[in-house]
Amino acid sequence: MKFEELNLAPAIIKAVLEQGYETPTPIQAQAIPAVLDGHDLLGGAQTGTGKTAAFVLPMLHKLSQSEAARNKFGGIGIRALVLTPTRELAAQVEESVQTYGKYVELTSTVIFGGVGMNPQISRVKKGVDILVATPGRLLDLLQQGVLDLSQVQILVLDEADRMLDMGFIHDVKKVLAVVPKDKQSLLFSATFSEEIRELAATLLKSPLTIQVTPRNTTVQRITQLIHPVGRGKKKALLAHIVQERNWSQVLVFTRTKFGANNVAEFLTKSGINAMALHGNKSQAARTQALAGFKSGDIRALVATDIAARGIDIDDLPHVVNYDIPNVCEDYVHRIGRTGRAGADGAAVNLVCLDEEGFMQAIERFTKQDIEVQIVEGFMPEPGEQAEPIAMGRQTIWGGAGKPPSRDVMQAAARTARTEMLQRVRENKGPQGERGGRAGAGRGGNGGGQRSAAPRSHASAGEQAARGPGQRPAQGRAGNAGGYPGGNGGGNSGAYGGGNSAPSRSPSSQPDPMRTSVDMMAERGARRGGGGFGGGNRTGGSYAGSGGRSGGAGGFGGGGNGSRGPGSSRGSFNR
Repeated sequence: MKFEELNLAPAIIKAVLEQGYETPTPIQAQAIPAVLDGHDLLGGAQTGTGKTAAFVLPMLHKLSQSEAARNKFGGIGIRALVLTPTRELAAQVEESVQTYGKYVELTSTVIFGGVGMNPQISRVKKGVDILVATPGRLLDLLQQGVLDLSQVQILVLDEADRMLDMGFIHDVKKVLAVVPKDKQSLLFSATFSEEIRELAATLLKSPLTIQVTPRNTTVQRITQLIHPVGRGKKKALLAHIVQERNWSQVLVFTRTKFGANNVAEFLTKSGINAMALHGNKSQAARTQALAGFKSGDIRALVATDIAARGIDIDDLPHVVNYDIPNVCEDYVHRIGRTGRAGADGAAVNLVCLDEEGFMQAIERFTKQDIEVQIVEGFMPEPGEQAEPIAMGRQTIWGGAGKPPSRDVMQAAARTARTEMLQRVRENKGPQGERGGRAGAGRGGNGGGQRSAAPRSHASAGEQAARGPGQRPAQGRAGNAGGYPGGNGGGNSGAYGGGNSAPSRSPSSQPDPMRTSVDMMAERGARRGGGGFGGGNRTGGSYAGSGGRSGGAGGFGGGGNGSRGPGSSRGSFNR
């Protein structure tokens, strides 16, 4: 089938052919006739298979064949509204509207947060035929009374699964309350969960359902690999892979904003030009990062899931899951950034023992066994065991087998909170000094001094095994925060926090992990020294604290032991 056979206006066909497209993708071939016939639609296809054009092309055709409406301000009435979960996706969709509608007399604009509101108010009052928006900014304008949606004829929810994940369902319902009931509604999603079908039941009227691929599958042209890696070796392995394989363009996914900053900084120091992309960045910084990545000036873009949604780069060759997602659908969306429009792509997963269970769940979800390749020198250390993963104030278990006891999970949560507070102290340290001695530290039972800003090396198991009655050795440190070691086998010593004023990071960005916990700590923290850590304790595992029996196992690294009970599959060293 050719695009000429889809009964689209000649002006639209001309624009499509200019982009080098002659044959519609499966989702386009089925969705375009259905939308032209006026049906409500529930459409699903893998990311990168042309979902955007599947609704943009028939939308342009229908609007070009009818009279323009007028809004209550006397301007052009909005006849088509497209809602997207992220700014980047909104910009991408509106760009497609401009590209495919260049020869038809229709106007469009995009509105989202993070930028000035006044220019957007001016544009929507003047009026456009097609409005692409994120829910938050759309509701802001509605509440200010500067937006009229009473003329909407076509409503599109793009990436509806991400809308649900991000908690936009209530915002979507508020929008539905102000648009006409007699309209055509289209819902597009890369994955079809039961929640998506429930939303469709309330939004769509007798919809046609089009899903051109099996549920929850990945694009076949994407080569997927698993590289087992030690917990502390991920950044080094990532830099090694990019340099050894001479990758010129790679999109890297992390679990947190702090992680994105941390990885981007490490890559840059390793000679790989990299930038972070996440929600704490200003819109101008996000736009600059994307532009640099698309042009090739930036070799590695390190992003969180939400910020990366909507990144559409032709022939993006490589995607790396630096952190394995704990939501299986996110994996499909992440690797769908490569292998788009029929091109080949590669997705690499750096899996430590903490994430082995996540990876197994992804393989079950996508109904595939992903090839495992061991990179010598980066495997887990002998005796390394899975530990809980901290995500802000939340602690989750991603290891294989049965989760550890509640005590261990709680200890991990305390450790994560301690590390957040420590980052606040570290950021405050270089700005001044009110009581501590800069650069110096005094340990509990000996040890040396260190000037580098520390992070806690105590595992959650060690924290739990210490017991409620054992207090750590006390220590003092100045603003630089030394951590002299204790006598035992534990790795951490006495941490000291300076007491200077808050500061920003060297990149002038606020601390991306800053939370209300951090702010309370700044208001109520003790001034001067005071340590947490050190003392005589043995390092080790969760034994004695409800941990798994058996060694770390899992990846089959030398000396790691067996996986332990509860595993549904063999180790990644297949």
